[in-house]
This record gives sequence, structure tokens and C-alpha cells, in this order.
Amino acid sequence: MTNSNVTGSGTRESPWQLTTPPGSSEFEAFRDPALSPPALVVRVGKTELRYQLRAIDDLHAMLLAHGDWMPLGGTDEQKPAPAGTVEAWGRDESNPVGGWYGLKKGLRGRFGVYVPPVLEALGLAEVEHLPKNNRMRAVRA
Repeated sequence: MTNSNVTGSGTRESPWQLTTPPGSSEFEAFRDPALSPPALVVRVGKTELRYQLRAIDDLHAMLLAHGDWMPLGGTDEQKPAPAGTVEAWGRDESNPVGGWYGLKKGLRGRFGVYVPPVLEALGLAEVEHLPKNNRMRAVRA
């Protein structure tokens, strides 16, 4: 389950080189605490997405409380997120930030695609790597 092919240290100068859970797309990600608000920056080709940096700790805490596998459910901002998924939680008004973790309107979705591999790279979660319908669960740090 663990993605052992991760390179980089998660900084702007040395971003993590990651793949989406199915392994179908490559992307890079890094923490940028200097941004306002601090962000997890994801680059997919020339597209840059940003999520609140606290999403890493908040998602890990939610998964620990959940205690079991949770479907990822990654989808674009313009589409509704499947209920009970990581994607739905990443936009729900009941999460710790009261809504979207995504910071760039129009590019706030795909939380369930790009954030789980970061938690996996940090050793905070296990992520399935199947062609479809992947799930994740917390690993106690």
C-alpha cells in the first residue's frame, strides 16, 4: 500500500514527486509556510493548486477519529463530492476550516486526489493504489 517511490523533501526547492492513487498521473507537491495562508502547493503540469497547509494535520486527525478505511472520492470543484469520502470532508462546512481547504476558486477540488499521497509520503496514512475507487486510512504517527 505504501508509495515507496517518493522523492524530494517537500520544499519548494525539492518538492515531493508523487503519483495519484491509481498511479495514472504524476505531480509534485511542497509545503509553503510563507504564503498567506500557509499552503500545500500541488503542481500538475503547468496547473498549480493550493490547499490550506493545515489540511495535512486536519485530515490525519479526522482519519484517526474515523478509525477505518475511507473512500477518496476525488472530483473537480464543479461536481458534487460523493458523500462519506475524503473529498466531501475536504469541502464540508463541518470540517475544522468550515468549508473548502482548496484556496484557488475553480481549482479547489481534487482534494481526495492530491492530498492523500502527501499523507502517505509523510507516513501518516496508507493509500490504496487500484485503478478505481481507492481508499485511505490513518497510520498513527
